[in-house]
Amino acid sequence: MDTPSTVRFHKMHGCGNDFIFFDNSTLGVRPECMADWARALCPRAFAVGADGLIFLEPTPEAETAYRWHFFNADGSRAEMCGNASRCAARLAVELGLAGPEHSFGTDAGPIQARVLEGGVAKVQLTPPEGLALGEELTVDGTLMTVHFVNTGVPHAVVVCEDVAAVDVAAKGAAIRYHEHFAPAGTNANFIQATARDALLLRTYERGVEGETYACGTGAAASLVVANALGLVGSSARVTTSGGEVLTVSLENGSVFLQGMAVKVYEGTLEPAMFGLSI
Repeated sequence: MDTPSTVRFHKMHGCGNDFIFFDNSTLGVRPECMADWARALCPRAFAVGADGLIFLEPTPEAETAYRWHFFNADGSRAEMCGNASRCAARLAVELGLAGPEHSFGTDAGPIQARVLEGGVAKVQLTPPEGLALGEELTVDGTLMTVHFVNTGVPHAVVVCEDVAAVDVAAKGAAIRYHEHFAPAGTNANFIQATARDALLLRTYERGVEGETYACGTGAAASLVVANALGLVGSSARVTTSGGEVLTVSLENGSVFLQGMAVKVYEGTLEPAMFGLSI
């Protein structure tokens, strides 16, 4: 198939965690070319700019309405992303790929989604796995208590007295690349409990390689850890570094994530200008 001269894309964000979406049911980008699209289009100031890039396409699986191919800004493929899943659910309804309540496929497994009024979307993430509390790790020469859980992707969680004072760039990178989490690495979350139903969260994201305004699976991991430590109950309002609030809840062993999925704009681009093919 020849690469079209122009293609349409959709720019969306969840709590400032932003993504480029393509409807691959009509575009037809091959999986082996997709990472190149992420590396070319995600750099800020040089292209569209985003934390990640997602292709949505039909799937033969009866239990899912569609599936996604999700790539971080560096071109690495990610199993799951909570904020992107809310955006994907809303966009899929607009594109006619699914109804307001549906399930879609990810590398981490099927995700249940419900699109509500006003751009709000609620998703049921994959069940948390591998919860490990109170691991003592030496990070940048300092002994630090680090907790861990996988909420679709791996997350380390550190409880802080003042999350605003944390050097997320340095500490986050040190945890992300720590030998304890090798070879895949981990995302790093720094949390502060401000009430029995409220958390502050800052996240260093693997693949983005820096702090992001929000991370949905990180918010889920933070609630799972904070609840296990007795810091919060089964539901909490999680305020991200971007200032927006996600509602995260534990229900019958599953984690639910609810918040705004914002469509920023639609546009067209010329793949040839970026050396891209399908």
